[in-house]
Amino acid sequence: MAEPFYITTAINYPNGPPHVGHAYEAICTDAIARFQRLQGRDVFFLTGTDEHGLKMAQAARERGIEPRALADEMSSYFREMDAQLDISFDRFIRTSEPAHHEASRELWRRMAAKGDIYLGRYEGWYSVRDEAYYDEDELVVADTGEKFSPQGTPVEWTVEESWFFRLSAYQDRLLAHYAANPDFIRPETRRNEVLRFVEGGLSDLSISRTSFDWGVKVPQSEEHVMYVWLDALTNYLTGIGFPDTDSESYRKFWPADLHIIGKDVVRFHAVYWPAFLMSADLPLPKQVFGHGHVLLRGEKMSKSLGNVVSPQELVDAFGVDAVRYFLIRDVSFGQDGSYSPEAIVTRVNADLANSFGNLAQRTLSFIVKNLEGRLPGGEADAALLATVREALSVEMRDHFAALALSQGVEAWLRAVFACNQYIDAEAPWALRKTDPARMEAVLATLVQAIRMLAIAIQPVVPGAAGRLLDQLGVPADERDWRHIGDDSLYARLQSQEFRLAPPQPIFPRMEMPAQG
Repeated sequence: MAEPFYITTAINYPNGPPHVGHAYEAICTDAIARFQRLQGRDVFFLTGTDEHGLKMAQAARERGIEPRALADEMSSYFREMDAQLDISFDRFIRTSEPAHHEASRELWRRMAAKGDIYLGRYEGWYSVRDEAYYDEDELVVADTGEKFSPQGTPVEWTVEESWFFRLSAYQDRLLAHYAANPDFIRPETRRNEVLRFVEGGLSDLSISRTSFDWGVKVPQSEEHVMYVWLDALTNYLTGIGFPDTDSESYRKFWPADLHIIGKDVVRFHAVYWPAFLMSADLPLPKQVFGHGHVLLRGEKMSKSLGNVVSPQELVDAFGVDAVRYFLIRDVSFGQDGSYSPEAIVTRVNADLANSFGNLAQRTLSFIVKNLEGRLPGGEADAALLATVREALSVEMRDHFAALALSQGVEAWLRAVFACNQYIDAEAPWALRKTDPARMEAVLATLVQAIRMLAIAIQPVVPGAAGRLLDQLGVPADERDWRHIGDDSLYARLQSQEFRLAPPQPIFPRMEMPAQG
């Protein structure tokens, strides 16, 4: 039976259309999910939109429409983004779904039954943009005297009746969990930030609002709506069947293996979320990974700077596989990274067009021209194939399993370079006249290596890799990781007299898009 693997993105807050940061998280999470599927695991990949809260209510009011209408419109943009980026999610959840409301209310009931929820009065600083509460000592005071959150967002003094969660009661349990599970929060920088925050002492958390009504109603106190983060975090349970803890999907997939989130929401996922689950007597997720920001030419993107780029713009300019490859290859997962149109063109041309694409194109074209598409015979060179297998089945696989995505692609690229060095050294175009039998052995080696390389890079560039595997005649059920080292397919295709068709370029060279 396949080992289950449950992976999630943070659900997107759709008070505006998606930007490159949303795309980056979706692409990286998708690459991990696809990698795990290629390992033979039973993967469930959840994403979606977080549609409640004051920020949504205010954005809808500014446009003169109901919050539900805004949520419907904006959520559709995120689904379109996922389709454009070839994101292979298993469920797209919306927190406005009735099933999610019931799951959130059940989590509340469990925490209340534990005695961890009480009625009080909240007075303090609140950032609408972050949907977060801040203590006085966390604020940044500008020269003008204005106060801002640590993220630089405006805060306002809020006073209202509120239900509170006894977060302070979970300080020691959280610290014990972090100590017993050192990989619960990754990377190390995020773990250290959380440790400092929790060790500094935890205050009880306001978990309801009465100043607006766009949200999940609090059980037996329906003049209150739940704090948007309590509602939002519960989506990870809703997505696999909670509150039916006897359902097949819940029993198979909970606890989650991996929450992929942005570094600015680590506190919610690594402090509040595990405390809520402890209170409700539910298992904790196995790992929370906080990735960095994607910057445009080293600058953070914002509407005020006028430099926000939509994923659609990038895909239209460069193509989905190029965008996916660049963001995974050039942004070290867990750290901030930068992109520019020039950097995308340079990277994609160097790695994909000039290296892997050219390797595949010249090899397959040569076979079509000189062997009429017949798969070449002869004994393949074991040394090169062993080098490729080692780079893919050991180095690349281990890096991806450890979420070192960029390093995994680098290992793949080393195998590509080894193949290019081999073809240049062996020069099959020269062997065609001097040693045709050796020429065929060289070409047979290259075809098998290209097949392995195409299988391995599927999580990163699924569209292009799939088209190349189609050209090579690789059946859909022989494209997973265990077939990388299986050379039997080549002999079977030869026995079936398979013929290569004239190849279409998988990665044509790119030019800088025209400036509009």
